[in-house]
Amino acid sequence: MAIREIYKDANGTRVPSVTTILSRFKDSGGLLYWANQQGLAGKTLDEARAPACTAGTMAHDLVEAHINTRPPPALQGNADTITKAKAAFAAYLTWAEMYKFTIRHTEVSLVSNAHQFGGRLDAVGMDGEGLVLLDWKTSNAVYADYLLQLAGYKVLWEENYPDNPLVGFHLCRFAKEEGDFSHHYFPKLDEEAETFLAMRRLYDRVKAVEKRVK
Repeated sequence: MAIREIYKDANGTRVPSVTTILSRFKDSGGLLYWANQQGLAGKTLDEARAPACTAGTMAHDLVEAHINTRPPPALQGNADTITKAKAAFAAYLTWAEMYKFTIRHTEVSLVSNAHQFGGRLDAVGMDGEGLVLLDWKTSNAVYADYLLQLAGYKVLWEENYPDNPLVGFHLCRFAKEEGDFSHHYFPKLDEEAETFLAMRRLYDRVKAVEKRVK
């Protein structure tokens, strides 16, 4: 299981992450349905949370190794799943060649002292227009939370690097089972950034209410 990163401000005070803030306001209906389905399948919660060797997760791992110039991971699973993962990775490489972007930074951990939160950006690169943020997801759909997460990262980057503004946001998705690759581009996320910061403020207000009943 991956170790959760801890973020602290300039004074050493622990602050929540982008994903922690967003998860506080997620609709629990889908999660409850998923947990029920896992239980019906005879799995414990720990077993259900264990990373699955799907085509999407394999493709994601191949991309991470590629952008970080690491040796490709050994793919384990049935032959059909591995074939789908390699096809998805090849589709990503074709897309990357088409956009002609270069990766400048990967796995960038940042903290906002102004808004008191932190996060880790998948990658920052350069395309024909300028500096862009890139994020990879393994999921069967694109969700609103993904845009809000990107917007939170935008706030982090622009506070820490005000002289290097982002001009675009690339969201790359690998479908879990089939490994299908899709790309979504957003030139601006200003309104989403305002929404995320409102959620950040509400996060503290909700926590304050919870303390009153403990």
